[in-house]
Amino acid sequence: MQWFLSLGAVWQALLASLFMYAMTALGASFVFFSKRIHKTLLTALTGAAAGIMIAAGFFSLLLPAIEYESTVPAYISATLGFLLGGALVIVSDFFLSRKQFDFRGLGDKKNALLFFAVTLHNIPEGMAVGVAFAVAPYSAGAALSALFLAIGIGIQNFPEGMCVAFPLRMQGMSPAKSFLFAQGSGAVEIPACVLGAVAASFIIGLMPWALAFSAGAMLAVVCSELIPECFSGNKTVASAGIVLGFCLMTVLDLALG
Repeated sequence: MQWFLSLGAVWQALLASLFMYAMTALGASFVFFSKRIHKTLLTALTGAAAGIMIAAGFFSLLLPAIEYESTVPAYISATLGFLLGGALVIVSDFFLSRKQFDFRGLGDKKNALLFFAVTLHNIPEGMAVGVAFAVAPYSAGAALSALFLAIGIGIQNFPEGMCVAFPLRMQGMSPAKSFLFAQGSGAVEIPACVLGAVAASFIIGLMPWALAFSAGAMLAVVCSELIPECFSGNKTVASAGIVLGFCLMTVLDLALG
C-alpha cells in the first residue's frame, strides 16, 4: 500500500485504471462458462454497483470539490460542474438512443446501444478516478479516497462486463467475440483515467470543477443505466443491493480514508 501511495498521480491513475479494466474483463470472461446468468444475481450485483458509485461520487468527488480551496465560491463551482457533468451524460444518452447507426456485428439495436452506452460512460468514470488521484497531493487522505473510488468502480465493472457480454452471447455471438466487445467497453477507462490525472495536475485551478463534473457524470450514469437496469428485475433485491453497496463504500471511505 505504501509503495502505491508513494507513486505519482499519473502512475497511480494508470495502475488503478488497469485494475478497473481487469474487473470488466473478468466479468466478461464468464461468458466462456455459461450462456446465461441468473437474473437475481445480476440484479443484486448491479444494485450494489449503483450504491457504490453513488457513495463514491459524493465522498470521493463532490465533497472534495466543495472543500477545495479556490477563488471561485464552492457553491458555484460544485453546482455548475456537477450540472455540466450530468448534462454530458444525459445529452450523450439521448443522442445514442435517437441516432440511427449501422450496428453490424453487434446484433440488434438494443445490444448495440448497451455497448455504446457502457463504453461512453466509462470515459467520465475513468476521468473521475484520474482527477481524484490528481487532487491527492493537495488534500489529506485523498489518495486513499481515490483508491477506494477506483476499487468501487472496479467492483461495478465486474457485473458491467457481464451485462455487455451475456446479451451479445444470447443473440448468437460466439463467446470469444462477446468477450472482446465487453472487455473493449472497459478498455477506454485506461486512457481516460491517465488523461484526467494529467490534465487536472497541470490545471489545479480547475480541480473543483473537474471533481464536481465527474461526480455529476457518475450520478447521471447511475440514474440512466444502472438503477433502471436493476429495478427492471426484483425491486427488493435491487434496493438491498443499492443500500449495501452504498454502506460498503461509506465504510471504506470514512473508516479508512
